[in-house]
Amino acid sequence: MRSQKGENVPELQETLAVALAGRYLSNLERIRELATPLSEQQFWTKPYPYGNSFGHLVLHLTGNLNYYIGAQIANTGYIRDREREFTDSNPPSKEEALQGLHDAVTMVIATVGKQSPENWSADYEAVRTNCSNRLDIVAHCAAHMQHHIGQMIYLAYEWQRQAAK
Repeated sequence: MRSQKGENVPELQETLAVALAGRYLSNLERIRELATPLSEQQFWTKPYPYGNSFGHLVLHLTGNLNYYIGAQIANTGYIRDREREFTDSNPPSKEEALQGLHDAVTMVIATVGKQSPENWSADYEAVRTNCSNRLDIVAHCAAHMQHHIGQMIYLAYEWQRQAAK
C-alpha cells in the first residue's frame, strides 16, 4: 500500500513500531540500571522530605502505561488507582515492582506492533490527557517515562552520595 505521496506505508509502519519499541525498551533498561544498586529500603524511601520514592515512580509509570495504552488501546480492562501509585504504604517488593513495569512495557510493545496505519490516527480520549490520537498518546507516554527517569537519576545519585559519607 502506498500513501498519496507514493510512500511505502508498511515500511513506515514497521519503522514506527521498531522505533517506539526501542524507546520503551531503552527506558526500561535505564530504570533497571538505576534501580539495581538500590536496597529495598532505598527503593521505597524518599531521600528528600519532598517528592516521591524511586519505587513509587516505578508504580506510577506502570499504572500510566497500563491505563493509557493497556486499558484505552489494548482493552486490557486495567483500572487505575493513580493516588495509590504514590501513596501505597504496603508496596510490592522492588523486584515485583520492576517486573510489573517490565510487563507493562511488554504490553505496550505488543500493542504498538498491532497498530495499523489507520489505528495510529484513531481518535483517543482518556482522563488527564489532551492527546487526541493513538500515536500521540504512545509518544507522550514514552516522553513521560523519560521525564520520570530524570527524577530517578537524581534519587539514585542522592542515595549514592549519602552512602559515600
